[in-house]
Amino acid sequence: MSLTARRGFLRGAAVVAAARALRAGGNPVPGALPSMRLGNLEVSRLILGSNPFFGFAHKKDDTGNRMREFYTPERVMAVLDEAADNGITAVWTPCYDHWIRLWNEYRERGGKLKIWIGQPDPKAEADMIPAIDACARNGGRAVAIQGERIDLQVRLGRWDVVRGWIEHIKSLGLPAGMATHQPTTHLLAEERGLPTDFYHQCVYQPENYSRECWELAMDTIAKLDKPVVAYKVLAAGRVEPSEAFPSLWRRLKPKDGLCVGVFPKDKPEQIAENAGIVRRLQA
Repeated sequence: MSLTARRGFLRGAAVVAAARALRAGGNPVPGALPSMRLGNLEVSRLILGSNPFFGFAHKKDDTGNRMREFYTPERVMAVLDEAADNGITAVWTPCYDHWIRLWNEYRERGGKLKIWIGQPDPKAEADMIPAIDACARNGGRAVAIQGERIDLQVRLGRWDVVRGWIEHIKSLGLPAGMATHQPTTHLLAEERGLPTDFYHQCVYQPENYSRECWELAMDTIAKLDKPVVAYKVLAAGRVEPSEAFPSLWRRLKPKDGLCVGVFPKDKPEQIAENAGIVRRLQA
């Protein structure tokens, strides 16, 4: 699909989404979403997640395969544009080579969404610094180390490694953050004085979709003075945004936000609906 055709398709989709939102009592005209700051970087409090782009569904069915089949490069770029049309200003993704190629092509085409937050997650520790550098070279505007990579180092007691990663990000002039699947890791990072600018907190762990897990994560977020972006807020599709967002919003501070992926094949208007919920909650 050509860039002109793709944009024409998105404009048509936006009209349909606006009409549906109007019938549902939502905001029919996308506008600015509330914003937050990750260090010196201003982003919308609703950030586009990327797990569906890569088929990370966290379900024991064929959803992951369906996501991988659906998300061609053209469809990923269309979703990025649609997110921007609905006031979302940033996407949060790993630093995979195939993502970097897509992101650079998207920017060359004049894509609407301008901010990429990198989430390096190489399996080999020696590859972490090169992954961070690749993000910085290719237009990443902030970097947050992926949660499993952080949690492994914490289990090993290697806080010096985590500190080195954060300091390297800072040396590149980028806001530096870290993620975790555990409820207390960020509090431990604060106790150790890590020079983080923000945190990425898992709300539901992939191994634990209980309300208790949610409560522990929210208790941690409440104790952190630095900005926190909550993720896995829908329990991998087990909770609807209309239920998850209001309970989350009540517990977040104005400095905090949330990161949510979408799968338009199953829910064509999900981006517009998610943005509409956030606008209503902010209002």
